[in-house]
Amino acid sequence: MFKHHGNKRNIRHNLKIASLLSFVAGLVNVAGFLAVQKLTTNVTGHFAFFVDEIFKLNFRQGFIYFLYIFFFFLGSFFSSLLVEFLLRRNEKYTYVIPTAIESIILFGIAVFGKYLIIRNPDFIAYTLLFAMGLQNSLVTKISNATVRTTHLTGLFTDLGIELSQLFFYHEDSFRKKLFVSINLRMTIISFFFIGGITGGIFYSDLGLHVLLIGVMALLLGLLYDRIRFNAVLLERKYRRRIMQFKSK
Repeated sequence: MFKHHGNKRNIRHNLKIASLLSFVAGLVNVAGFLAVQKLTTNVTGHFAFFVDEIFKLNFRQGFIYFLYIFFFFLGSFFSSLLVEFLLRRNEKYTYVIPTAIESIILFGIAVFGKYLIIRNPDFIAYTLLFAMGLQNSLVTKISNATVRTTHLTGLFTDLGIELSQLFFYHEDSFRKKLFVSINLRMTIISFFFIGGITGGIFYSDLGLHVLLIGVMALLLGLLYDRIRFNAVLLERKYRRRIMQFKSK
């Protein structure tokens, strides 16, 4: 799920990572909004508010909206920089470390968010936007730009285009590709929705501690990936021994 990238990936890998990370993004989106009344998974709305405040000559509030945009960008930049660095040093941890960093960020907001809401609610928005920028960049690089998980505008656009194409393209090979792509987009949208519903249901009782559900999801994803990888290695090792035994 995390370890395979580029040409080594297949649709199953993309579906797994899309399910996991879109669930986390949906959870963060709702939890962040309920906590500080700000969008914390994308910056489209923040850009509109930024321009509006600048035209009103309210530069202080405009700067705050600029920082929302900047921290999402910074998360994306940091994620890509870290991935490229790790690819050259230790490919084994290329995607594990960025995912672990995202988990630490969400854990920190879950634990200290209660105090930050009172003292500095904007810091919560900055931090969650950084984490989602990091996640979006990470999954984009892993899936070779096939999967994006932090916002749905582009997904619904692509889904609408692909569904309309079903009425005009009847070649089996092309329709098969369309159904694969539609299934992927529907998976992302569905799990984003499930994550949002989960965040909404539990926020009233847990507050920002609901982000711990996202932390657990990320850590379980990494654990599953590791167990699955070790199982594949053991299977290959077993097959090699069988082949060596037969050759004798």
